[in-house]
Amino acid sequence: MKVLLIKDVKGFGKAGEIKEAKDGYARNFLIPKGFAKLATPEVIKEWEKEEAERKAKLETELKKINELKEKLENIQLVIKHKLGANGQLLGAVTNKEIAEKLKENGFDIDKKQIEHTSIKAPGEYKILVKLGHGISANLTIEVEGE
Repeated sequence: MKVLLIKDVKGFGKAGEIKEAKDGYARNFLIPKGFAKLATPEVIKEWEKEEAERKAKLETELKKINELKEKLENIQLVIKHKLGANGQLLGAVTNKEIAEKLKENGFDIDKKQIEHTSIKAPGEYKILVKLGHGISANLTIEVEGE
């Protein structure tokens, strides 16, 4: 029996492949568990159409992410923080503060996407922002004392 794999099946094949499977394996495991569909011409056409839509959606997402990366790398955030007597910051600049400052500047970045160690001294820092799909941007932050 020919089946179209919808999901990867370990030891059998990858999603999108048309495979010859034993009748019992296909009827009792692959099809009921949602790993495959019977490979009819209609199912194959529908799969190809869905795959084309997924690829187009992924391309637009990647384009938006790359545009966001360019914008993030071209701005410089200035964060003002209270200083102690020794010239160090009182507390630290956190991911939350950076995310809020980005939101003020029109960027919708979650604090979980920002990767950095806590900043405890004034100065200029490069912060890595994970944007998804393996794309990251280097954000320049200048921390000033008040």
